[in-house]
Parts: sequence; C-alpha cells; structure tokens
Amino acid sequence: MKLTHKVAQLLGAAAFGMTILAAPAAMADTTLAMSSWLPARHPIVVNAFKPWAQQVEDVTEGRVKIRILAKPLGPPPAHFDMAADGVADITYGLHSFTTDDRFVRSRIGQFSFTGDDAASGSTALWNVYGGMLDAQAEHEGVKLLGLFVHGPGIFHNNVRKIESDADFAGLKIRVPGGYIADMISDLGAETLFMSTGEIYEKLSRGVIDGVTITYEALTAYKLTEHLKYSMRAPGGFYNSTWFFVMNDDKWAEISAEDQAAIEAISGEAFAALVGNAWNAADDAALIAIADAGIQVYDTPADVLEKIKTIAAGYESEWADTIAADGFDGQAALAELRAQTGVEY
Repeated sequence: MKLTHKVAQLLGAAAFGMTILAAPAAMADTTLAMSSWLPARHPIVVNAFKPWAQQVEDVTEGRVKIRILAKPLGPPPAHFDMAADGVADITYGLHSFTTDDRFVRSRIGQFSFTGDDAASGSTALWNVYGGMLDAQAEHEGVKLLGLFVHGPGIFHNNVRKIESDADFAGLKIRVPGGYIADMISDLGAETLFMSTGEIYEKLSRGVIDGVTITYEALTAYKLTEHLKYSMRAPGGFYNSTWFFVMNDDKWAEISAEDQAAIEAISGEAFAALVGNAWNAADDAALIAIADAGIQVYDTPADVLEKIKTIAAGYESEWADTIAADGFDGQAALAELRAQTGVEY
C-alpha cells in the first residue's frame, strides 16, 4: 500500500514519540559494580552480599542490578574512598582500616562487652550508630546502605594460655586497628596491623604469635593448625564495625521508587541478614576449632577486671570526644548493650 506524504509524516512522528517514551525506561536500567575483597567463598559473600544483590534486582524488577566483581579494585583499607571517589559503585570494609578520624562515632561498636552474636550486634549498631549517632554524616560522599559487626572478637595465640595480665608480655599479635589495637598494647603485647589476607603467612612463619579475630576467621583463612588457645569474654573481647556503601552519584541515578525499594532491604534488614550469616559461620567454625584441638576458654577473672578498667577509660575518652559535637556517648553505649542483651 502506497502511503501519502501526510500519512508518512504522521507515522514518522508517532514512531519518534514512541522512541522518546521508551528512552526513560531503557535509561532506568542500572548495573552497579561492587568491589569485594573477602574470598569469593567467604560465608558473608555467599550468604549476605550475593543474596542482597539478588534482592535488589528482585525488588526493582530488574531495573537495578549488582555485579559483584571477581577481584577487588584495590586493597581493603582503600574501599571506603573507592566508593566515595567513584572507583567502584558499591564497597564494604572495616571502619578501623581507615586510619584518619572520619569515623570516630563508629567506635561504639568496637568496644569490649558489646554483644555475643552478630545478628543482634549488627541490628543494634544500625539502630544506635545509624540513628542517635548519625552515622550517615560520618560517611560523606556515599549512601550508607548498611552497618554491621562480626561475632564476638576472640584473642587467639599459639604460645601460652593467658592466666594473668602478665602473660600478654612479649606476644606479637595481629590487630585490625582501632580500639582493640590500643587495648592489646595497653595489656603489654606488641601489636601489628595487617589485613586478613596477610595473616596466614605471618602466623605460619612465626612473624606473629596470635591474632584478634572471630571464630569464623580461623577456618576462613585456614589458621587452625597454627593456633593453640582461644580466649573469649562475655560480650566479646572487642568487635569490628563495618560499612556497606554506594557512591552518592550512582545512588542519585536510581529512581525514587527504586531507592525506596532498596532501602527496605538494606539498613536493619541487611544487618539481620549479614549477622545471621556470620552467626552460622561462627557455629560451624567452633566445630572445626574443637576438632583441631584448640583450647577455648573464658578470660580469667583478674584479666577480665583489667580489661574492664582499660575499656572504661577508652569509653569515657570516646564519649568526651563526641560530646563536643552534641552526642551522648554513654547513653548510646547503654542503649547498644540494652539492645544486644549484654549486662555491663
């Protein structure tokens, strides 16, 4: 059928209009690159980050997708700045890996005696640090998707069972930075900072005598054959706070509807997801630790009192520091412990 010039014009205009209407839908599809530095088979990657990525795709009906990269785009301590600077769209990491003072209020989750399991600890951290301590304000340049902690921090070594505070002297202990580095030093041990990927080599070669880390990490990084003693404390010897963030500009590219859908599965929901994944990993690790013959024991009463004294000093100093910005650190700590059920 031959088209008149007028009909051809109308059809052409209609086709152009359909292209214009279709363009926003096509532009709305967003694929975000997530840099991940934990081992690909780490339980947190498998049971928290990957399920969350799938949830994002589901709740946005495929408009937003997460691509977890096979290799990290930089070393673990660089991951916050990588997100803020747009090197990666999404990252995660430890606040204590950043050596400056951007995350002073995050220390609330690093102190001793704050929680016996990762699920309640992570949820409480999101509620308290993310709420009354305004965590977002300390995470400039990124959208804060989540905050979490691992299970209670344990003191592991291969030299001696700690029976008095004098037994810390001479031990070379790996620490993740932050509060625990200061406390271990105060107890008399020598501290060395290194990322988790470096621990096996240093421990197997005798460069370090022990490590402050979770139960789960002993199996994740194959450390059980090089350790003999694991000392635990009520509410944890310490903990580490983690961030989960997206570049601000990338977040702004997502529609308001999809932002709301992503927020609903992030924050407190993600804290429970990652916390439960970590709890399951700790439970499995304890079986392997027992099979390896590592002695797990409670901190002796005198040593525990020494730690409490040291901890109280750091908590008071921290509370005084954030009070200058109008935050009540002691009230926040009390609320955190109330939410995790730790009596202190």
